Amino acid sequence: MKFRRKSGVESKISTSSMPDIIFMLLIFFMVTTVLREYSGLPVSLPKAERIEKLESKRHTSDIWVSKDGLISIEDKLFNNDDVRHIMYEKRAADPQLTVSLKADQAARMEVISGVHNELRKADALKLNYSTKVKVPN
Repeated sequence: MKFRRKSGVESKISTSSMPDIIFMLLIFFMVTTVLREYSGLPVSLPKAERIEKLESKRHTSDIWVSKDGLISIEDKLFNNDDVRHIMYEKRAADPQLTVSLKADQAARMEVISGVHNELRKADALKLNYSTKVKVPN
């Protein structure tokens, strides 16, 4: 006994609204994404009368030093001795690297001097001390 095929009814999914859905998802993700301007330790930067802005943040690596003596590079805490190894690897990867030292105004000079010496040993000699603009009274 042979079975007879029923009429071939095809069901298709309409793709005419696909660009609208993709566009709405793109806008949703653009609106809900949070971009961090900076990261690091909470520091109160010292004030300066005259400052110069860095040309580009592309070849910049930030080192944060808190008033408690904590040292942070890329959201990770390091000892003073580890700064040399981390910055040597970064300097080898990017020869145009500029190190931006963001130290709290109440940080001990001993810690800042130690970081500076470790940067010398890592051959990271392009150093920038970050400050805030002093507001005239």
